[in-house]
Amino acid sequence: MRLVRYGDRGREKPALLDGNDNLRDLSAFVDDIDGSVLANRMVELAAMDPASLPLVKGNPRIAEPVARVGKFICVGLNYADHADEAGMDRPQEPILFFKATSAIQGPNDDVLLPRGYSKADWEVELGIVIGREARYVAEDDAAECIAGYCVVNDLSERAFQLERAGQWVKGKSCDTFGPFGPWLVTPDSAGDIGKLGIWLEIDGERVQNSNTDQMIFKPDFLVHYISKFMSLQPGDIISTGTPRGVGMGLKPPRWLQPGTAIRLGIDGLGIQQQQVRAPGPA
Repeated sequence: MRLVRYGDRGREKPALLDGNDNLRDLSAFVDDIDGSVLANRMVELAAMDPASLPLVKGNPRIAEPVARVGKFICVGLNYADHADEAGMDRPQEPILFFKATSAIQGPNDDVLLPRGYSKADWEVELGIVIGREARYVAEDDAAECIAGYCVVNDLSERAFQLERAGQWVKGKSCDTFGPFGPWLVTPDSAGDIGKLGIWLEIDGERVQNSNTDQMIFKPDFLVHYISKFMSLQPGDIISTGTPRGVGMGLKPPRWLQPGTAIRLGIDGLGIQQQQVRAPGPA
């Protein structure tokens, strides 16, 4: 099952995709797709015949597939090829940091560079969406806590992240720096999550081209590991790290600029497209 939210900002509606990639409206059954629905209504939704649901006409805006995200947790240096690219040792434990939920936006919405930017960067990542509370969960039980998977662009302002005092959160949390979607894909529809192609293009040039088999710490382990430090709630997102090919790792480094077109995707989980815009006036 592929769950979707669509519509103008603040007026999004729930939907799912049928086998022909048509949007089918779910508004008669759920008000939205959020943690409560992920925890309590997924079996019911999966049993529905998509053809029985109203067809959504036209080409509406596609929003982030989960509303009211509680936590946006990110994992650093979780791809072997990216750690090698960065010239850093592969971590012995997952490196965790947070992205502010105010960074969240739809998968195809414009990316707005922050005021004072100089080194804005891209990172295609596999996102885990939590569907059941996880607190000290065993690795063997972690899969039961996962509602599905999605594409995340963990956009970063590297100067804010690495050259300013404090933690990475400043370079990760700029408004519009957390696009995810287009869909939430349930585990039964996602294929072998450990062997999916993952890629990103800048102005039509493929700069990231890898596979989730490069992940050092796999999704079930990450849910288990993180749940030892904090409870995970339905609707929380874990962004699981990026492969090689980020702008910081290129020689010479390459940064996002106004007008840059970004396109990214993961096999079976959909494609995002974003246009980069200049910051607003002071």
